[in-house]
Amino acid sequence: MDLTDRFAELLARPEPEIPLDEAALLIAAHAHPELDLDARFRDLDALAAPAAGLSAGELATHLFVTEGFTGNTSDYGDPSNSYLDDVLDRHLGIPITLSVLMLEVGRRTGLQLHGVGMPGHFLVGAAAGEWFDPFHGGARLDLAGCAELFAATYTGARFRPQFLMPVGARAIVERMLGNLQHTLLQRDPRAVVWVTRLRLRIPGITLSQRGDLAGLLGRLGQFAEAAREFDVLARLLPGEGGEKAGAAAARLRARAN
Repeated sequence: MDLTDRFAELLARPEPEIPLDEAALLIAAHAHPELDLDARFRDLDALAAPAAGLSAGELATHLFVTEGFTGNTSDYGDPSNSYLDDVLDRHLGIPITLSVLMLEVGRRTGLQLHGVGMPGHFLVGAAAGEWFDPFHGGARLDLAGCAELFAATYTGARFRPQFLMPVGARAIVERMLGNLQHTLLQRDPRAVVWVTRLRLRIPGITLSQRGDLAGLLGRLGQFAEAAREFDVLARLLPGEGGEKAGAAAARLRARAN
């Protein structure tokens, strides 16, 4: 199956049935077409084998101390930080990919872990009142520690406990792609096309997001593809919004000819 079609099929499943490891590796496979997914699943299995029976805290120590996975503080914007295969090879990542690593190794050992989409810094949640920061050595955090980490990113902003609510695989994948889009726009704009296509295949994106992504495709020179996305919006949006989307589709289609 085509990589993009396989990605879309996974993300269309009910939330509990989305395999986060495969979805994350399919993102990486768009950048690395030679990627062997089965080999990478075995890498995750190998990390999980000696961690059987460990607590969440012990797993964090296993991954982020013993195995040496750590946050890339010298080049946070390196796209490799967002590709799970590169994270496995280089032992470097950003908060969300290192969290995916912990979630998927933990799942293999039977731990009940969940992703936490705190603004500015992704975390892993375990028992009530217990969170882990894979970017900083797997540090265990309580509520006050999470608030302190948030304040370091958003000076003066108010921390809300709701920021620590669990998020599912679909939201994790969307955030991974959003991060990747941001960094690739600065470093390799041509690659943003496939990232945008993947984001458009995620069920549940808002009409506003679809419009933004369609506009981005147009700015990247994908005029016909962008026109098709605006055609979809023209059918879905009522009144003036639909008319504007239809006009945008027509302008883009003219540029494609």
